[in-house]
Amino acid sequence: MKVVLLAGGFGTRISEESHLRPKPMVEIGGKPILWHIMKYYSHFGHNEFIICCGYKQHVIKEWFANYYLHNSDITFDFTQDNKMIVHNNVAEPWKVTLIDTGLNTMTGGRIKRIKDYVNNEPFMLTYGDGVSNVDLDKLVEFHKSHGKIATMTAVNVGQQFGVLEIDEDGTINKFREKSDSDGGVINAGFMVLNPEIFDYIEGDSTVFEKQPLETVAAEGQLKAYMHHGFWKCMDTQRDREKLEEMIASGEAPWMVW
Repeated sequence: MKVVLLAGGFGTRISEESHLRPKPMVEIGGKPILWHIMKYYSHFGHNEFIICCGYKQHVIKEWFANYYLHNSDITFDFTQDNKMIVHNNVAEPWKVTLIDTGLNTMTGGRIKRIKDYVNNEPFMLTYGDGVSNVDLDKLVEFHKSHGKIATMTAVNVGQQFGVLEIDEDGTINKFREKSDSDGGVINAGFMVLNPEIFDYIEGDSTVFEKQPLETVAAEGQLKAYMHHGFWKCMDTQRDREKLEEMIASGEAPWMVW
């Protein structure tokens, strides 16, 4: 199953870093958080990625273009016609497709633009700035079991994001933006989507978390996979520092590789 990663936003709330590079390329533990997310999916056998680029897309493309070179031990022998000898190959077993989905395109529009790359098959989707230890095998199994269009991982935390209203059987009846009185269960990303989801997205100006998800929820086609473990979004510099502290202490739940 292909994995689609949203990595095109401006990342304005972490502008200390994002004025130089896209937020998914901000490093924790010496590697971009995007790499951490991909390593996690790869641990579960998902190695084909479609990355929705936008803001400073060249940074992401150049990083992957040089990944093999930067992560291998190499001898450059200039006495033999600039021969390059690779001593060890630590490249990942990944196929990575990088798509320019536009500078100002909204999340729904970015997803719509990669429609042809998922080959009319179910696919996984998440944001390029959040890490978790969600069991991806169980997530996919749950999605296949209920037969609905969309599954969203939901976590119960005290942060204020889009709010889910869920029946006892796990059906999401409503997806709406936060209000001051809200708390508890929120959208953590790590979704599984059937290709019918594209029918709910109009174009570049569509915010995926609004009309598309609100509509599939109203139709009873959006299910919640409850995750009771770790989840953290790198929304601010303070969030980045917390993730760095977890890595430094050897207590980073998502680093299972």
